[in-house]
Amino acid sequence: MRAVRVVGPGGIEVTDVPEPNDDPGLLVRAHQVGICGTDVKILAGKIPVDYPRIMGHEMVGEIVSAPSGSPYAIGTRVLVDPGVACGWCDLCRAGRFNICRNGGLMGRDVDGVFTEYATVPVNRVVAVPDIVSDRASGVLQVLGTCIHAVKTVHSFPGQVAIVIGLGVAGQLITQLLTLEGVTVIGTTRSEWKRRLALECGAVSAVAPAEVRQVLDDLTEGRGPDLVVEAVGTEATLAESIELAAIGGEVLVYGTLTSGNRGLPYYHLYHKELTLYNPRAAVVGDYADGVALAARGALSLEPIVTHVLELEEAAKAFELVHDPASMKVLMRVA
Repeated sequence: MRAVRVVGPGGIEVTDVPEPNDDPGLLVRAHQVGICGTDVKILAGKIPVDYPRIMGHEMVGEIVSAPSGSPYAIGTRVLVDPGVACGWCDLCRAGRFNICRNGGLMGRDVDGVFTEYATVPVNRVVAVPDIVSDRASGVLQVLGTCIHAVKTVHSFPGQVAIVIGLGVAGQLITQLLTLEGVTVIGTTRSEWKRRLALECGAVSAVAPAEVRQVLDDLTEGRGPDLVVEAVGTEATLAESIELAAIGGEVLVYGTLTSGNRGLPYYHLYHKELTLYNPRAAVVGDYADGVALAARGALSLEPIVTHVLELEEAAKAFELVHDPASMKVLMRVA
């Protein structure tokens, strides 16, 4: 079967690998897979993996084989939860499978889903109804992580939030907070991404240079109750801390892997800020995302800008860096 592997920093190949044949879980045939920022960092060598590694952790596909007693019938369209969890450590017993002490992620710690077939435990999939389009379903995995993130903070109607970074996650978090009655401001340098955020519920979407004035006008100088960092740099995390209102919350969705500037630590103390660092998702978060998509509560299709074939993986990874792109998917079957 075809698979996309990283063979070293910057090295990617589409090659043939053996089909899985000895796993007791579900055998899922991929329909499409999505490229995530984690995949980009793995390819660049910023996140170490054992080479060669089949990449990817975002997949929607169809069950082609199931063990006896499975609640899922053959032919069921499913979203794969890519988390790897032991099920028996203290964190798993507490329901925190996303931070299992012995766990990991498909495509990073074990072979991933950029391939024709993958085996998945029966309890790690969510059925996706036909009413959710193929294009929209390509956003469901990252939507689950955004839902997990938003659940960690104390958002409620009447709050003011700013989302820094309006990529895939920033757009989704903007929509989720808007559904909860939060007044959301988005910020990014990209004009078309600002327009999309406005179409999806943000009351304002501005360039970074305009942020402070807009926040001062909207909050009478108090600052936002919630700041969402959805870029993943030390500079934007520092800005988030500086912008947050006294007693506010900072949701660090972006994944920071380096930095040497330092943070405005006195603000953390003086404002009594609370920082949240959500990681991945649990299967219930994915189920919630599928339910929202199925009832049309979110605008998902506009977030997908490119759909390529699996054989075009190298080009797909190049497109991720294009300012005109957002979510890049690859068709498999």
